[in-house]
Amino acid sequence: MRALRTAFWGIVAICLVILGLANRGVVTLRVLPEGLSGLFGVSPDVDMPLYAVILIGVALGLLIGFLWEWLREHKHRAEARKRAREVNRLEREVDRLRHEKHEGEDDVLALVDAPAVPARA
Repeated sequence: MRALRTAFWGIVAICLVILGLANRGVVTLRVLPEGLSGLFGVSPDVDMPLYAVILIGVALGLLIGFLWEWLREHKHRAEARKRAREVNRLEREVDRLRHEKHEGEDDVLALVDAPAVPARA
């Protein structure tokens, strides 16, 4: 599995190098169209290689996608935390009740009467 993962990332790296070599031309990125920049008197322009524009676009798309997914899953994470707290509370209550039931009895008989508790991971 590790060799497969290494081969995959090697292929991705080769593709990125080929993309960079094929798109070395410098392009101008403008924040505003020329009509609006003349109207406002501001024209923030950036000159950079085309491959950098492509890679930055992909990285921003991934970042926005990850953030969107994290926000979308918020309700599921909150429900999981709520259920984990409830499970912990119920486990403590079961332990307390088990000890109260067998209080004052012989320890060996209490262990024999107690149900088997599965080991926690």
